[in-house]
Amino acid sequence: MSVFQALILGIIQGLTELLPISSSAHLAVFPWIFKWEEIPESFDIALHFGTLLAISLFFIKDWIALIKGGFNQVVKKEKSLEGKMFWYLVIATIPAGLLSLVLDKLSASIFPEGSKIFLIAVAVALIVMGIVLYVVDKKAKAKTDYEEISLMQAVLVGISQAIAAAFPGVSRSGITMTVARSLGIDRESAAKYSFLLSTPIIFAAVLVSLDAFQLSLAFVIGVLASFLVGIMVIKFLLDYLKKGSFKIFAIYRMIFGLVILVLAMIR
Repeated sequence: MSVFQALILGIIQGLTELLPISSSAHLAVFPWIFKWEEIPESFDIALHFGTLLAISLFFIKDWIALIKGGFNQVVKKEKSLEGKMFWYLVIATIPAGLLSLVLDKLSASIFPEGSKIFLIAVAVALIVMGIVLYVVDKKAKAKTDYEEISLMQAVLVGISQAIAAAFPGVSRSGITMTVARSLGIDRESAAKYSFLLSTPIIFAAVLVSLDAFQLSLAFVIGVLASFLVGIMVIKFLLDYLKKGSFKIFAIYRMIFGLVILVLAMIR
């Protein structure tokens, strides 16, 4: 893989992992469109490591407070918002992680990456989830902010991540933000909780596949690109959602899905 390709894919990962538009779809489709070699598993892990660094650094103060609060709640019996949210994240992540492992393997056997059925599945998922995201975001009321998220809401949003593992193109951030909005969580809080929820899931995925990691100039460029773009995307989305909606992302998903569908049919 060339340094140029690594740079482009790193930028794509940084943009699409954190926006509700599916990084797996983009990382699978762009090399296919430009007739590049298939992305090695080791490079895919490197790109996810870059976005993991971005999320961890951006929310470093939050995570320190969350871990401290979670520890104090158990050891010192001190209740706090941070302690509550830490254990909500733990409880929401465990079933989602286990279910994702099972569904990911099942999905890979049904939709072999690079096959025509995989591309069609990605296109359909992009379009369908784009419609669902648009409708849900438009109709949902913003009744709950980050501080008021309940255990039930936290768990339902967490478990929804498994759907992204089952169907390529759904998008982990897309499904979690959509479910959060359907439960009445405001847009900015839905995005923040989705980002925090993604940290342990991505960390576990990187850790499990660490033996496949390889160091090269292309890999370093890919990691740096996904990291730097990821930082900018998180800030952009949280600021944008204070007044904006998910409409633009829903429309993009539908257009991109239709493009993939047409290309899959004519190639």
